[in-house]
Amino acid sequence: MEIAAAQKFLADKHRGVLVARKRDGWPQLTLVTPAIDPAGRVIVHSRASAYKVRNIRRDPRVSMLVMGEEFGGSKYLQLHGAAEIVSQPEAMELLIYWHRQVRGAGHHPHCHRKGKSEPAA
Repeated sequence: MEIAAAQKFLADKHRGVLVARKRDGWPQLTLVTPAIDPAGRVIVHSRASAYKVRNIRRDPRVSMLVMGEEFGGSKYLQLHGAAEIVSQPEAMELLIYWHRQVRGAGHHPHCHRKGKSEPAA
């Protein structure tokens, strides 16, 4: 699949499974809600204290499966790459963008306090 087609798929598909690596090398799987940032990168958000964030800081290699609403019969996309942790306050613009893309233009991320949410782009 071409990058542009993958970005289009991710623009309205927000169900995913992120795979990071634990210290012992075994996979750590987490349900995530991916979005696409203005630069075309996949973004998710998480608390700074989450296991996935700690694992990605140690080893940035990740995989992600993104799927449609239906479990059976949905198209899906599998991604592999290196994650980048963007911490607050630098991450605030990405966090707002994520909320608007996933939750809708009228939604405001008021439930997140500064320093608590860390988008990984």
